[in-house]
Amino acid sequence: MANVATFGEIMLRLSPPGKELLFQSPRLEAVFGGGEANVAVSLAILGHRSRWVSVVPSNPVGEAAVRELRRYGVDVSAVVRGGRRLGIYFAETGADVRPSQVIYDREGSGIAEAKPGDIDWEAAFAGMDWLHVSGITPALSASAAGLTLEAVAAARAKKMTVSVDLNYRAKLWKYGRSAPDVMREVVKHADLLVGNEEDCQKALGVGAAVDVAAGRLDPRAYEELTAKVISEFPKLARVAVTLRESESADGNRWSAVLRNRTEFLSGPSFDIRAIVDRIGTGDAFAAGLIHGLATFKTDAEALDFAVAAAALKHSIPGDFNLSTEKDIRTVVRGDRSGRVRR
Repeated sequence: MANVATFGEIMLRLSPPGKELLFQSPRLEAVFGGGEANVAVSLAILGHRSRWVSVVPSNPVGEAAVRELRRYGVDVSAVVRGGRRLGIYFAETGADVRPSQVIYDREGSGIAEAKPGDIDWEAAFAGMDWLHVSGITPALSASAAGLTLEAVAAARAKKMTVSVDLNYRAKLWKYGRSAPDVMREVVKHADLLVGNEEDCQKALGVGAAVDVAAGRLDPRAYEELTAKVISEFPKLARVAVTLRESESADGNRWSAVLRNRTEFLSGPSFDIRAIVDRIGTGDAFAAGLIHGLATFKTDAEALDFAVAAAALKHSIPGDFNLSTEKDIRTVVRGDRSGRVRR
């Protein structure tokens, strides 16, 4: 098992019940979530020593978020108390032809106002051998971008494995620097890169002839994309690209590919017809891939596990993937029937 630190923001997520519109009824359901925190929870459930590093306000909302991660076995000893508030996002679940909607209210959050020097990386990484970050934190502010770069540089200096999920968010990159300007510097420190085709294009400036609106995606079309990415970043050992075909808000086809320095691999494909919650599925994939690479003998096994982990997350409300290794292995073995187990 690996000892994995993740660095990033956690937010309060507010959603209307079921598939209602925001404020259609006077109720909102509250949970916590955020890309790197989601990965930390998944890895803890899968049996890894998992530590979440961040900055949260010293108030009841911030403390509730920390308690929620601790409840799932995540080490929160390196969390710094600071900042004025915890970020919030409103998530409205789509249905049929109505897409899901996300509205951010995270300006001035603790992590957005954090700056290089605010976290003692030597202490935060003590006993850790892996760091996972995403492109969400560097998108929040120039200071958060600087802190992310400081984190990956410190991890590289300690010879830790570094994974980066590009996670491009167009609504966040507003402070004057472009995503490629920042993310290409972050990815220079990475061993493992995760993203989709838009992430590669918008966050790295690397594109390929892939039309995501043209029905089924051909995994072979991603051979060119992953080859371009891995050739531009010599330290990368692996690039994984997720493939999502959206027929509607409720029905997607899901798969992924992975390129390492010697081979190109395609994962299994899932037809997901009744999506419960697709938020956090990319994080479930990243956590599943980290688990697989740290546990299994081959990259092919790791990819199959990661794709199945993300497929299962589509059935679980909230940001966190609560699937166990046994749950995911069952799906990997081909049991997709959903039959009641007695």
